[in-house]
Amino acid sequence: MQKQIDQLTELILKMNKDKFGASSEKAKYVLAEEFGQESLFNEAEAYADENAPEPVMVEKHTRKAKRTKEELAKDLPVNEVIIDIPEDERICDVCKSDDLHKIGKELVRRELEIIPAQAFVTETYRINYSCKPCDAKTGETHIIKPEVPVAVVKRGLASPSSAAHVMYQKYVNAMPLYRQEKDWKNFGVIISRATLANWIIYTSTHWLVSLWKAFKVLLLKSPVILADETVTQVLKEPGKTPQSDSRMWVYCTGNVARPPPIVLFEYQPTRSGKHPKEFLGDIENPYYLLTDGYKGYNAVTNAIHAGCWAHTRRKFEEAMPKNAPEDNKARIGFEYCQKLFMLERKFENLKPEERLEKRIEKSKPVYDEFYEWLGTVDPLAGSSLAKAVTYAVNQKEHLSTFLLDGCIEISTNRVENHIRPFTTGRKNWLFADTVNGAMASAVAYSIISTAVANGLNPYEYLKYLFTHLPTVLTKDIEADLSQYFPWGDDAQEKCKFAQGAKGQLSLLG
Repeated sequence: MQKQIDQLTELILKMNKDKFGASSEKAKYVLAEEFGQESLFNEAEAYADENAPEPVMVEKHTRKAKRTKEELAKDLPVNEVIIDIPEDERICDVCKSDDLHKIGKELVRRELEIIPAQAFVTETYRINYSCKPCDAKTGETHIIKPEVPVAVVKRGLASPSSAAHVMYQKYVNAMPLYRQEKDWKNFGVIISRATLANWIIYTSTHWLVSLWKAFKVLLLKSPVILADETVTQVLKEPGKTPQSDSRMWVYCTGNVARPPPIVLFEYQPTRSGKHPKEFLGDIENPYYLLTDGYKGYNAVTNAIHAGCWAHTRRKFEEAMPKNAPEDNKARIGFEYCQKLFMLERKFENLKPEERLEKRIEKSKPVYDEFYEWLGTVDPLAGSSLAKAVTYAVNQKEHLSTFLLDGCIEISTNRVENHIRPFTTGRKNWLFADTVNGAMASAVAYSIISTAVANGLNPYEYLKYLFTHLPTVLTKDIEADLSQYFPWGDDAQEKCKFAQGAKGQLSLLG
């Protein structure tokens, strides 16, 4: 009965915490001495010193300067408006002389102008020629025509900019197609959401998927790969009811110099471990696979598995009651995890070799002490604390892998950040109608996320790809696309984010 009371009490405390507590995983407690701070609950005792001298002067606190209008708009093109005195009115208001000379211009104000999107039709013509000598010799007209770029959508009205706009609105701004349909109507264009969907599926399956495949070849060469998955729903999945859950799997490169950042989404109908096994199965050389504790990843046998400390920390954080006391076991476990993250923050600018040395010196003692402490914890069976302890014990081997290589991150936060735009967009469009639509979405998210990870404006990059890839791939479906990669010089020059603008794309992390 007492165990049941304790479990119900914990459940009530957890429900209150979920309802009224903070949802962020950011540290609520300041940690160990090695970080220059003590836990908040004993901060006064830690720093109290009767012999400490009183300060003779308190240095004035300076707030971080707010960004000026000039800084906010410094990367935007400038259109100057000159206000001058009409020539027949250039008369001195004192002596009435008309002998005035210009001494310079004065900045009166600076304003931000917005030009709403506009739709117009571009008609492409080509000039044809005939060869007079051939005409005279054969008696027939010999016509020479210039090569015309291949249309982004065959026999469609879509241009590179309009196709990029639809994809950008759906996958970056999370605007579902029925709302885009209304938006196009405001432009004066009557276009159905079915047509917009056709544009997305056509451009993804004809042009972008080739780039996705090229990215996969490079991603599989990465010494560190992060993986995660999230729920999606496909209404017309063969053999499944519309209410069934499918999965969007996500893979990305780790914190390594080569290859450059790559993010790949892959739609699959189930959560079976066979999917990451098939996706990663072509890798021959040993590599690190960083994931959460899902057992399905154990099907991948050609990798050295690394565990996620963020998930371990989250388990203990979930087990903490609100205003947890100093000796609360869940809080102690949480602080051990937090110490490792604080150390990683100090090591983040080091080279991998130096980071590994620091981990062995600083992080390994924390890791060892944490698992020694876990052996002394006897949690209530079935409690949140028991689940946290069980998770940490079961994942011990994987959670120690970060001590083998400085390139390994201690959490899957990187790949989770790439999943977040998908989960945000999912709240708006809820589901995919067909398997083709889900696959097209996976390809689109891959290209967009990889572009953003490499500092590109996703709309400009999509437009850039839709301008070039149709012609290139129509000539040769196996063409080398490396010159169109987002880290290439041409793409970096033409599609780069404006300075300081990348942070504005919050949906893409």
